[in-house]
Amino acid sequence: QLVESGGGLVQPGGSLRLSCAASGVTLAPYALGWFRQAPGKEREGVSCISESGGTTVYADSVKGRFTVSRDSAVNTVYLQMNSLKSEDTAIYYCALSAFAGCSVDSIPASDFRSWGQGTQVTVSS
Repeated sequence: QLVESGGGLVQPGGSLRLSCAASGVTLAPYALGWFRQAPGKEREGVSCISESGGTTVYADSVKGRFTVSRDSAVNTVYLQMNSLKSEDTAIYYCALSAFAGCSVDSIPASDFRSWGQGTQVTVSS
């Protein structure tokens, strides 16, 4: 089971850190992804981190602003979001990959087999 936390309301330019904690499953051998879905829009892959943490992939829309990391000791993955914009408003989901690595230059949802329930992020003044 994957459980996201850390969402909330933040002003434009602000920051949030999302967490994805796992229970009943060890994250270490697998890549993890973050996705988001805004109202009326399709789900978008935001970031992926490989099993070692050595490879990270980001959507163009968040490059330079978001940073994904993982801590195997506490079986948790994080998404640090800085310089938030109104267009970042969405429900954010973490997902467990079926693979150890991330796809090159993309974050296809088909690579991921388990999903959290999501946490709402709202960027508004």
